[in-house]
Amino acid sequence: MPSDRIRKALLDIRDNILLAQRWSANLAMDEFASDRLRFYAVTRCLEIISEASRRLSPEARQRHPSIAWRDIRDAENIYRHDYDGVQERIVLETVGSSLPELLEAIERELGA
Repeated sequence: MPSDRIRKALLDIRDNILLAQRWSANLAMDEFASDRLRFYAVTRCLEIISEASRRLSPEARQRHPSIAWRDIRDAENIYRHDYDGVQERIVLETVGSSLPELLEAIERELGA
């Protein structure tokens, strides 16, 4: 059973994945790109996911070697320090292609 701190990080990751998916669901790229509020909200979810992933134990990350943990952790630096370079297309693609697998891993950890 994970510690309270790790469990909170897992819940934060799960909750922010679900929010990002909900707020970007069924949107065409041009719709997402033109909706600044959605873009900012989904980007913030990705920031939280990145920060919370730093709080997971090495063992939890090792149980899911197909997840690009370093890329997830490093993404936060882009969102914070290269904020003007964050592209709507990449944010939307991240939600659609990377978050489903991450959600599965997080749910397995929460169920353990």
